[in-house]
Amino acid sequence: MPTSRISPQEALIYAMVTVSAADRTITTDELSRIGSIVRELPPFHDYTDNWLADAAQDCGKLLRRPDGIADVLALIKSSLNPRLYETAYVLSAEVAASDLSIHSDELNFLGLLATALGLDRETCAALERGARARHQRV
Repeated sequence: MPTSRISPQEALIYAMVTVSAADRTITTDELSRIGSIVRELPPFHDYTDNWLADAAQDCGKLLRRPDGIADVLALIKSSLNPRLYETAYVLSAEVAASDLSIHSDELNFLGLLATALGLDRETCAALERGARARHQRV
């Protein structure tokens, strides 16, 4: 398990990058959604695109290690204030829903994230439904 902590913003990015990479394919829609989340949402105020690229690369390196997913999950949890656990989950659900096709590997990661953060099923279902609703096309 990694011993260093990362910033809360990096932890949120790690959650989004990991769900995106869970199916071994990071789509353009997913990358675009991560970028727009970082540019638009309050947790990322004063966060630059350079930091986003660096955090995504660092997360990718960690994921390639043995027990990488477990390490990323532990790092996310240890780096976030519990009041941001739902934020990490909903941002991950947003990224998974952004290409309108949530794969089983992405659902599995969301389940692992929920377990690691101690989020209940009802909360997760509501957050996922909201994310899917925002990505519906007319």
